[in-house]
Amino acid sequence: MAVAEELGDDGRADQAGAAGDEDVHGISCEVMGLMSHHASTVMGQECHRYAGAMARWEPGARERLVLAAVDLFAEHGYDATTVTQIAERAGVTKSTFFRHFPDKRELLVAGQEALSRLLTDGIAEAPAGATPLEAVASGLERASGAMGPVNRELGPRLKAVVATSTELQDRDALKSVGLAAAMTAALVARGVPDPTAHLAAELGVLAFKRGFAEWSEVEGGTEDPLTPYALAALDELRAASASLG
Repeated sequence: MAVAEELGDDGRADQAGAAGDEDVHGISCEVMGLMSHHASTVMGQECHRYAGAMARWEPGARERLVLAAVDLFAEHGYDATTVTQIAERAGVTKSTFFRHFPDKRELLVAGQEALSRLLTDGIAEAPAGATPLEAVASGLERASGAMGPVNRELGPRLKAVVATSTELQDRDALKSVGLAAAMTAALVARGVPDPTAHLAAELGVLAFKRGFAEWSEVEGGTEDPLTPYALAALDELRAASASLG
């Protein structure tokens, strides 16, 4: 059976704890706060805006570090921002930073594993008779439902930071590869042939990115959830792929 038919039309922390502030690179555009809701959850933990000095193990330290980093990257640039500055802005110690992240390179891709899990769980839970793209749509619904106002607010800011560096763009591309690989594996586990699974997964990642971009860049903001934007993007891509012949 042809693939189109199968798709369905419808600063490292050094061991001494001192080095790593400067020699770190990388960030990912959409991942910041992937599980976040304003005053709700980020990556499964309670989210608080950072404000003043706080105990190193107080809930929300990980999220405050991410929010502080976004602010500092916007103010001073990614390369000029150090781990020490991020920790100070978040109100935690430098050692607390390194308990959560090996270096600032990993700071804004912290939600990738959570996003992959949401996408793959949604695919796995799609009805048994679902086509590959219907299963992908199920994954998009699950992942999009976890997005809240914090994601929408920070999306354009992170996109601007990534645009300043080829290295950051490369890291963003690697993130997309990882998400596609996870979705491909979930589809193969449903019995979808490998080539079809790869294609469906790539369309799913592209749909998520396109939907997120449109959702986060709506002028004046929107109270609408991300889900309809991601699903509409998938429908557009489905139609476009059908027109390829």
